[in-house]
Amino acid sequence: MPRQRKITRFSLRRFALAATCTLVLTAPLIYAARAFAEITRPIQDETLQTIQNPNLVVLKQNRIVHLFDGEDLVRSYLCDLGSSPIGDKRRMSDKKTPTGEFKIVSKNQHSPYRRFLGIDYPHQRAVKKGLADGLISDGAASSILNALSESRCPDWSTALGGGIGIHGHRKGRDWTGGCVAVSNESIDELFEILRIGDRVEILP
Repeated sequence: MPRQRKITRFSLRRFALAATCTLVLTAPLIYAARAFAEITRPIQDETLQTIQNPNLVVLKQNRIVHLFDGEDLVRSYLCDLGSSPIGDKRRMSDKKTPTGEFKIVSKNQHSPYRRFLGIDYPHQRAVKKGLADGLISDGAASSILNALSESRCPDWSTALGGGIGIHGHRKGRDWTGGCVAVSNESIDELFEILRIGDRVEILP
């Protein structure tokens, strides 16, 4: 039986960069990535119990969430994004899914969207841009940055927006306010695996 090529976080970053540099995402690339997600889906549930360093990589252009244990790919899930998916999140209600490196800062098992894993957006880049654009005050920026430095949930009520995370109720189309939506089965699985402080990287 041919040996499968090992997929790592690094190789996925290179894949995402290559896709971005093409400027136009072609249909074959989408279908290939989705097929890859389906191929990696069927694994033994016992494997999930052995995960030591869970973290997520979201590929926005391909609507895929990859679950890693350290640098090793464990499982992949299809996802939906914000209803205005192109570009980075800049402000409240722009319906965009942010990009960057985040941590999980909240878990809600009674979410209206099945389960919710909240991430620490706004992050430093969003704060810097928002301050330069006059969207937030120096005081608001300082408060958010202090929360980030202490691994706490930042203020989600400023003009930068917030309340972004991973939840259930995937519909097969982009419809959220900026969150990443996976199937209910998938969010149940991820909710059990991921912990406060675990990494979530969202790539373009």
